[in-house]
Amino acid sequence: MAKTIDQQLQHYFMQLNEAEKKSVLQMLKTFLKGRKEKAERVSLEQYNKEIEEAMIEVENGEVYTHEEVVQMSKNW
Repeated sequence: MAKTIDQQLQHYFMQLNEAEKKSVLQMLKTFLKGRKEKAERVSLEQYNKEIEEAMIEVENGEVYTHEEVVQMSKNW
């Protein structure tokens, strides 16, 4: 049976020396500190409304080509 992520983390963590453990611990603290607040769930009604609005935009030709999206991502 495949090990769970928690089991794998513990297995590998236990193989580290003290300096490496401190480094990993600091990295984990940094990850948790940098988290954004949990996003609120969207209601089914809101979700469906957003899908309908997006479909109208597509029908009206308000879309980007793949090339445009690639270019936008380079400028981001």
